[in-house]
Amino acid sequence: MKLVALAGRPEEAVRVALLSHGWEGDLSRSTADALESLAYHLTEAPGPTLEALVTAGSRLGVEVITGDDWALVAGSRARLSALARPWTSPEPLQELAAVLGHWLPGEDPLLWQTARGPIVLDRPVIVGILNLTPDSFSDAGRYQSVDAAVGRAEQLLADGAGILDIGGESTRPGATPVSEAEELRRVVPGIAAIVHRFPDCVVSVDTVKAGVARAALDAGAAIVNDVSGFRLDPALPALCAKRQAGVILMHSRGGAGELASRQHAEYDGGVLAAVIAETGAAVARARAGGVSADRIVVDPGLGFGKTAEQNVELLRGLAALRVLGRPILVGPSRKRFLGELTGRELEDRDAATAAVCAMAWASGARLFRVHEPAPTRDALAIAQAMRPR
Repeated sequence: MKLVALAGRPEEAVRVALLSHGWEGDLSRSTADALESLAYHLTEAPGPTLEALVTAGSRLGVEVITGDDWALVAGSRARLSALARPWTSPEPLQELAAVLGHWLPGEDPLLWQTARGPIVLDRPVIVGILNLTPDSFSDAGRYQSVDAAVGRAEQLLADGAGILDIGGESTRPGATPVSEAEELRRVVPGIAAIVHRFPDCVVSVDTVKAGVARAALDAGAAIVNDVSGFRLDPALPALCAKRQAGVILMHSRGGAGELASRQHAEYDGGVLAAVIAETGAAVARARAGGVSADRIVVDPGLGFGKTAEQNVELLRGLAALRVLGRPILVGPSRKRFLGELTGRELEDRDAATAAVCAMAWASGARLFRVHEPAPTRDALAIAQAMRPR
């Protein structure tokens, strides 16, 4: 039996209307969330389960459409929660109830704890990309000197970045992994200079190596962004836990030199279900290493091991990642799939990036990793006004 989420977010108009009648913020949010419309696609279901589902759906006010061995199940979060109770369900529904309970989203976290304190997520947070590499797919080595890095950091912050994500190892397709010593040489002086110049700036280090993360945190970074989701260096979770760093766990497959390739783009059961399961495994690795849940952000890894069609499918179902219970970051910036969808060259994809970020905000994403913050800042300002959260 397989279950996959299909839909979406509650209408914020409900919460706004409740606020207009004097309801408290938390109460209005929880009430609106209970009315959230959700839908699920059930496949490989036995006949007795489908029969019991139709009966239970009619009793609970849940919409059920069935076929030979499948069903579409839709309703409010509150009504689906009543269905997701294996302890009160008849025997044919117990397995489905348990699976559905796993897929129901919880409350969206509004704070992300980092080594520099909490980041509030009731509004969009832009993460500005600063690559200190000679072979970045986008920046092409323009910010390798400390002075150039500080100057670029100043521009990113002025254009709306709330966090700076600094990396010293390219993950572009075909990139050659670099040694720890070389990555340290590239990132540590830049991080130290940026933190000194902008003492209120929150810095993230983009690395898969515990040694680099340790030195970056010593230099003033507050967040570790691991594009391998803690797969490649088993020492990273314990280090991040000890240093109380915020962590970003991105979905990817393969080794350091093949993360952005498409050689691992086969997803049995669909890309959305696989990304949720594999990102959930990354969260479990972090928790097993001592990282507290309130320090974890998840990233579905747009453009990493995924075709253009799979990236679109993932974005369409992005709200389903909320079942992981952690804030969602998206990083579509200038990715190859945007070029395939729009026909635009690399340097002309910032408008498409901003459009994806605005749509991702409506689906529950709260952090947005981009090369050029200004267009995304403006798009998110409109998206937030249309759907305040």
